[in-house]
Amino acid sequence: MTKRDQSRIVALPAPRVDSAYSLERSLAERRSVREYSAESISLADVSQLLWAAHGMTHAGRGRTVPSAGALYPLEVFLVAGAVDGLEVGLYRHRNATHELELLMTSDLRSQLGEAALGQDWMVDAAAVIVIAGAVRRTAAKYGQRATRYVHMEVGAAAQDIYLQATALGLGTVFVGAFGDRSVGQVLHLPEAEQPFAILPIGRPV
Repeated sequence: MTKRDQSRIVALPAPRVDSAYSLERSLAERRSVREYSAESISLADVSQLLWAAHGMTHAGRGRTVPSAGALYPLEVFLVAGAVDGLEVGLYRHRNATHELELLMTSDLRSQLGEAALGQDWMVDAAAVIVIAGAVRRTAAKYGQRATRYVHMEVGAAAQDIYLQATALGLGTVFVGAFGDRSVGQVLHLPEAEQPFAILPIGRPV
């Protein structure tokens, strides 16, 4: 990796794998949240949420979500708006090294809201996680059933984000109403990747 590439890499704090907040409590308290305060969130919070979405486990031999054939088609992006210690912009999560790669230094929250059929309340979220996927990775083994398997994996990742956000005292909501092409254009997704879920993250009002 060149020095220029390295300058765009942000190392994330190591995620914790235990806490006093039980899974049962997260399940009981999980709610969809669409109203957020102006308060920022921490880089540690971002680290934990991205690890929950598709982080590495078992010494790198597994992940936090199941994947058909262990093909792992998901790509997870962070749109940072108010994250302490993190420049505003668009990032790709590199889960193998648990790092963020800066792709663009623009606040894309309002553009995402417009692409999501005018859900402009997203601009109030401190950050937005977008789950995209390369279906062809799974299709190489599973053919026409690949899309179904990728949808299952997206659902597992989104639920992990919900439960982790709850344990952190944060709110989120699974947004599925958006224009695929519009979101792809906002994030400059390559042709092989398509967006499947948008999850704004912030402190509930």
